[in-house]
Amino acid sequence: MGEESVLYSQLQPWSSGGAPPCMEPIAGGGIPPRIASYYKTPRPHPWRPTLGYENVEVVPLPAQPITNAMVDVCSSPVGMSTEPLRFPNLVTGFDRNPGHAARAALYTRYTPYEWVQSSLSQYNEADTTRNFSERLRSDAVRVIRETDEKTQVGQRDAGRRLGERITDATFWKNEIESELERMLAETNLLQDARRALEKAINDCEAPLHIAQECLYHRESRQSIDLVHDEPEKSLLKEIENLHNCQERLRNLHQKVQEQLRVNRACQHELETDVKSKESAIGIDNMCHQMNNFSRGINYYGGIEKFDPTVSIPDTWSQHSNRINQRSQGERSKSAQLRTDTDNLINACANEVWNSWNNTNSSLSRRATETLEAKNRLQMHLHKVQQEIFDVEKSIELIRKAIMDKSNPMKVAHTRLEARSHRRDIELCRDQAQSRLVKEVKDLNETIEQLHRKLQEAEAQHQQLLRTRCNLESDLHVKVNSLFIDREKCLGMRRSFPVAATIKY
Repeated sequence: MGEESVLYSQLQPWSSGGAPPCMEPIAGGGIPPRIASYYKTPRPHPWRPTLGYENVEVVPLPAQPITNAMVDVCSSPVGMSTEPLRFPNLVTGFDRNPGHAARAALYTRYTPYEWVQSSLSQYNEADTTRNFSERLRSDAVRVIRETDEKTQVGQRDAGRRLGERITDATFWKNEIESELERMLAETNLLQDARRALEKAINDCEAPLHIAQECLYHRESRQSIDLVHDEPEKSLLKEIENLHNCQERLRNLHQKVQEQLRVNRACQHELETDVKSKESAIGIDNMCHQMNNFSRGINYYGGIEKFDPTVSIPDTWSQHSNRINQRSQGERSKSAQLRTDTDNLINACANEVWNSWNNTNSSLSRRATETLEAKNRLQMHLHKVQQEIFDVEKSIELIRKAIMDKSNPMKVAHTRLEARSHRRDIELCRDQAQSRLVKEVKDLNETIEQLHRKLQEAEAQHQQLLRTRCNLESDLHVKVNSLFIDREKCLGMRRSFPVAATIKY
């Protein structure tokens, strides 16, 4: 039997990944062919079934002498190999009974009729399957076109709705931004008004402190000058007026603080809404510009489900309108508070100014009454002070003269000490020695005389000091009263520490 290739049109189906079963013996006897390749179905495979039929090419082994001893091992999985099967020779049969083998082979073959019917069945099945596949392809093309058109329409409608949403969000964003700018400007003005109130309250502290200091200093008056006069009455009235002004300013300042807190709350709502709308507009712009070929598109499971907690267009627009109207109402209240602040500061400034002038006039009149007596006594005090100054200068001159005698005394002593070291006969009391001794005596007398003059000058200085003390004690009552009214009280009240007009 020569070499030939046999093409099997049908093979039994096997599961993917497994090995094909052993093949049937070839008609006419011969060596069983070896399978060159077979189809293994991938898992999973979306467009092909896991079981099916395939045409494979069967390649025979190279030509060899045909013997009864030729055997072929069927392909089997690793570890599943069994004893090799021995195929009989259809011509000679088994070595022991060849006739029996030939008869047995006749009963294992199909008839020609069965072969023809099998072919017709395959043809009919192929036609039926092909027709169904054509109809299926036509329906698939129609569905594809319909779904593509529906998808495009849906995408265009979604883009149009996104554009409308961007327009609405931009409109409300501009409205909220405009209101936010007006609220910021009003808040800045109200903050200026608050600072003006704080400044007015602090400015009241200065005249109040001055009035209290004036009363405190006037308590230091002595003797007959300690009276309940007009300046004291004016100071008490001024202090009461300042306390009333501060109380009214503090009440209004508290209202302004509360209004500023409400304004900041409105500002926070407006800023939060603007940021939210900016973020939403940015996201919608990105979504509006997105297409089927954009980068970053992906599947997100369950993202299309409805969330009952989110807002709807009606509540969305009502929210923006509500915070806008609330901001407008708070701006109106803030403007009214600024007007009240201006009026109150002006009224308090006028009241404090009038009280200040009345007190200053009373103090000036009282100071004038004691000025003449003070001037006369001050003149005598000035003369005594001048004499004290002259005596002090004289004392300094005497002390300097005493200090100037120190060096000549040292020179005389040094000469006498040096001459005491002469030897033998040279140590004599000569005229030079006598003159040096007389010089030391004269210097001692001079220094003693200067010390007596210094004592007299210091005694006279003490007398002058006692005289000045007596003059000051006699004039203390008038001088103290004049100093309090004119120097301390009027000195602190030379300039009005509160601005008469409001300046931001």
